[in-house]
Amino acid sequence: MYHSFEELEVWQRSSRIAVRIYELTKEGFDHGLKNQMTRAAVSIASNVAEGAERNSSKEFARFLYIARGSAAELRTQTYIAYKIGFLNQEAKDEIVDELIEISKMLFGLAQSLKT
Repeated sequence: MYHSFEELEVWQRSSRIAVRIYELTKEGFDHGLKNQMTRAAVSIASNVAEGAERNSSKEFARFLYIARGSAAELRTQTYIAYKIGFLNQEAKDEIVDELIEISKMLFGLAQSLKT
């Protein structure tokens, strides 16, 4: 059990990935893609936090699935940023690997709330 969303590892990792996206897109990035990527990244951690603060496991699970959708969105945008030369392979792999892990954590936490 947890006392606040800040204790959740998935929230901590989601927050770190958002910071990393801001770092990677700080310079030399297309404004539109940067905006999409940062919004998706912030949305992951924000939805975990919002769901955790709801008074219902069902609501929390719903927000976790929304966060998972944002993680998939960010993964797609990361692939695009790589393909058009805004990210190198190392950065792309780092982000994609972490987002896959975060998605698994979100899914596992959502499933655990159903039982």
